[in-house]
Amino acid sequence: MIRYFGTGLLLGAVLVAFAAAVLGALPQALVPAVAREVLFGLVVVPVLLREFGLLRFRVPENARLVPEDVQHMREWGALQFGFEMGTGVRTYSPSALPHLVLVAIVLVVPFPAAFGAAAGFAIGRLAMPLLSNAWSDDGAWSELWARSERIARPLLALTCGGTLVAAMLEW
Repeated sequence: MIRYFGTGLLLGAVLVAFAAAVLGALPQALVPAVAREVLFGLVVVPVLLREFGLLRFRVPENARLVPEDVQHMREWGALQFGFEMGTGVRTYSPSALPHLVLVAIVLVVPFPAAFGAAAGFAIGRLAMPLLSNAWSDDGAWSELWARSERIARPLLALTCGGTLVAAMLEW
């Protein structure tokens, strides 16, 4: 089941990355790089402050749980739900980092790198259920995450932000 879910995640993320990269082709071709980088910086700062817990604001999300009928659809249900999560159509969004990546794809990330960002998003989304399921059935993973989140969130934010800036500067 997990491979169908993971495949769905990747397909959904690639679709969104492709659409964002196509949309981003226009500003990347017409707007000077310095202006796009400044605009991206204006998005990066509040997102990083949010991830560090210094600023609070809601991010767009479609806060819906897994529908029960997905369980009855077996592989196709897992693929469908993974695709929906990969596109962001059906998911909670506890972090603003996926939104930051989307803005980066539109403004500063070159077209081919958008697909690397999609793969990174899908792998990150897949990691949580894999780790949770592998850890234990007694809820210990959730407790561990709750204790670690104060440190993990800023580290993930710095990693994501640093990777985006490096990708932007490399190209």
